[in-house]
Amino acid sequence: MADVSDLVRRRLWELRRSPEVASQRSRWVIPVQVVERLARGGASFISEGFAGPLARALDTTESRVRRVAGLPAIPDPRAGIETRPDLRVVGSDR
Repeated sequence: MADVSDLVRRRLWELRRSPEVASQRSRWVIPVQVVERLARGGASFISEGFAGPLARALDTTESRVRRVAGLPAIPDPRAGIETRPDLRVVGSDR
């Protein structure tokens, strides 16, 4: 379950979100103490019903949570979208 705790810890850090806010974003399905325990690496099992609220709490896709938790994949309508960085070089013209 190191992958799940790494994901939780990383997303909380990236979003600058506290476990309390993550719990609130899950619509209080996931208690604050559980978010804290997941971030510390204390998870033993992530169920299929838990993946959706956890994804909502971490502001990520359910398929990502399911992948790191080792759960069966679900169809993700955004999987086929190709993206590329929109970069523009700013500087002197040559």
